[in-house]
Amino acid sequence: MIRWRKGTVEGVRREWPGAIELDVAVGGDGACRALAYPALVGRPEPGDTVLLNTTALAMGLGTGGYAIVVALPDRLPPDPDGPGHLVKARYTPLQATLLGADEQDSPHHEVLRDADSLGGLPVIVADLHSALPPILAGLLADRPGTRVVYVMPDGGALPAWFSMSIGQLKGAGALAATVTTGQAFGGDLEAVTVHTGLLAARLVLGAEVVVVAQGPGNLGTGTKWGFSGVSAGEAVNAAAVLSGRPVASLRVSEGDLRERHVGVSHHSLTAYGRVALARADVPVPELGGTFGTRVAADAAALGDRHALVPVGVEGLEDALRAAEKEWGVRMSTMGRRLDQDLPYFLTAAAAGRHAASLL
Repeated sequence: MIRWRKGTVEGVRREWPGAIELDVAVGGDGACRALAYPALVGRPEPGDTVLLNTTALAMGLGTGGYAIVVALPDRLPPDPDGPGHLVKARYTPLQATLLGADEQDSPHHEVLRDADSLGGLPVIVADLHSALPPILAGLLADRPGTRVVYVMPDGGALPAWFSMSIGQLKGAGALAATVTTGQAFGGDLEAVTVHTGLLAARLVLGAEVVVVAQGPGNLGTGTKWGFSGVSAGEAVNAAAVLSGRPVASLRVSEGDLRERHVGVSHHSLTAYGRVALARADVPVPELGGTFGTRVAADAAALGDRHALVPVGVEGLEDALRAAEKEWGVRMSTMGRRLDQDLPYFLTAAAAGRHAASLL
């Protein structure tokens, strides 16, 4: 259940597109860090009273470990006056009405109404949001200037604004735009389903490559089927049915303490091996050594259903480090940086490299 608190804004820590991080004093509990989305609640200022949802703090969450500003009770934002009847986060206290690219009031409705094909567009599918920067690094190292659009389903964070990396990647010119689908919101375009999100990325935003991965804060339960990354298999099916070219990026780790994620994660083996019914290219990084042999052996289980594509990783570590510096984005997954789990990032970059070869 939700934990509620009232607090007073003490100051602004930092801002990124769509979000403001605040210091908030909460009664006798001291100060906490809180996140506000101005498009939903208005812009908090020092001295404002804020109503907070502190559930994530109480649970000690990593990715989502903020109090969330629910409202400025003494200074409500103005009512929206724009078009749109697509309701997201619906039937919750924070449901918002947005203009969907695919709805009748949208200027893009005519383009999308009968759209049914991606025309062979490469669609890179990944499990974790942290795969987005390394995928782009591998792709753009081999094919600079490629127009890439990120399609974000609703398996992790619902607001795209929660992701600092989206703003950094767009600001650096590495990412052209974002489409938020399902219950996710806050992208450059909104769409009802992953299918119309993919079509909007191609036909409205002019994508040459699309990356599909959930937002930050994926959910796992330590069971075979209870993880939000199951949606990766569903995204492969969506890309294929729309005549795209699915590229299934493997989730690989050498540094995860959980055995089920060492080598090729059970998330990838389940999502691509059981959920994905359509054929995809599965880039298998040539990592070398004992660990590289393990990754290749793990990935072989997917060979009956998909096309396994060996991909060399020469130069990709340099590309990752250069991208981190040039784009101002931190390569990090589950708190591990490049030097702590390099195979994870090389594998995602290899998927980007393979997609570049398809153009």
